Amino acid sequence: MGGDRLLTTEEVARRLGVKKATVYAYVSRGLLGSHRNADGKESLFAEPEVTAFAARRRRPAAAPDAPAIHTGITLITGDDLFYRGHRARELATTTSFESVATLLWTGRLEHVPMEPDPELLALAEAVTAPLPANARAADRLRVTVAAIAAADRLRFDTTPAAVIARGRTIIATMVAALPVQSQPSQSPDLAGVLWARLSQRPPTPADLVTLNAALVLLADHDLAASTFAARVAASTRAHPYAVVQAGLAALDGPLHGGASDLVVRLLTEATRSGDPVGTIADRLRADGWVPGFGQQLYPAGDPRAVVLLGLLGESPATADAQAVRAAMARHSGAAPNVDFALAAFTQATGMPADAGEAIFAVARTAGWLAHALEEYADEPSRFRPSGRYAGRSPRDIP
Repeated sequence: MGGDRLLTTEEVARRLGVKKATVYAYVSRGLLGSHRNADGKESLFAEPEVTAFAARRRRPAAAPDAPAIHTGITLITGDDLFYRGHRARELATTTSFESVATLLWTGRLEHVPMEPDPELLALAEAVTAPLPANARAADRLRVTVAAIAAADRLRFDTTPAAVIARGRTIIATMVAALPVQSQPSQSPDLAGVLWARLSQRPPTPADLVTLNAALVLLADHDLAASTFAARVAASTRAHPYAVVQAGLAALDGPLHGGASDLVVRLLTEATRSGDPVGTIADRLRADGWVPGFGQQLYPAGDPRAVVLLGLLGESPATADAQAVRAAMARHSGAAPNVDFALAAFTQATGMPADAGEAIFAVARTAGWLAHALEEYADEPSRFRPSGRYAGRSPRDIP
């Protein structure tokens, strides 16, 4: 702290124009640092840090009606991705998804097992059993969350401890309720449980490493559409299950969670025709774009794709994906994004076309709940943009 002047919580609240409770919320989210005074009873704040934080809060929003969302969860720098200061690409190959979920929720990198509640799991299996055999895994996840929410009478408890405990149960139950496709892995981690629901062959250790990496890299991505939807739900004090349902609803779009499915179709056609250039040409002619390439937040290339494709390596199972990448590189220099990498992984491992969306949904549930925790600590019902009416004037109606 050096010789910096220290401010009390009350002084900080006045300077920022917020309540003392909001100052404590900023501290809990890692947005503002604090120190204890000599007797340990009062929080003190370095004045330069408070001044810098106030300046950041005054930055104009992207649009006049857009609410300001201050988050301490994810940072995207243009060429890299960080979770609470930790580089995501390093976490992906060194840390379990469970640990990263804890990091997003609490700021601590700690592995805590995710286990389903037996009664909720039995209910989820019962309500999803009548679904058609061709129902997408993502559809089953949505039904599961709706069912177990109805059975949880204490679901409206939005205190951090309750949300975190429910978060682990929700994710574990979502995965465990999916139909088993193969002999469960010996791994107790979520990646091993999920693999048995998505693939009909036993996994290799490398398979589980790659699936865990995909879960880690997809756990959060700042204010993507589904995350914004989840935060809006949380701002109304919707319970954690409803927050996840809001995220799942927005994720359902083919330009978000279902994007990897579009890439699978591209790769399948390239395999069938044996002509990746022709496949790309057909897609450009029909749609004007090629799915799986480019990410506006990463002009030099999506680091998440770099990690996943690096773990996949080069093999006969990835030959078609490599051919499509090479053709696109020659055509426009466009780099593959995480949707392409996810599709290449699911295709190489024999998973169904919709597996990528399921992996995305399970992973991003951790991020939605992290953002819900932030939103529960903020002012309620703060998302109310004004519509700009563009219809007929009442004066024009007889």
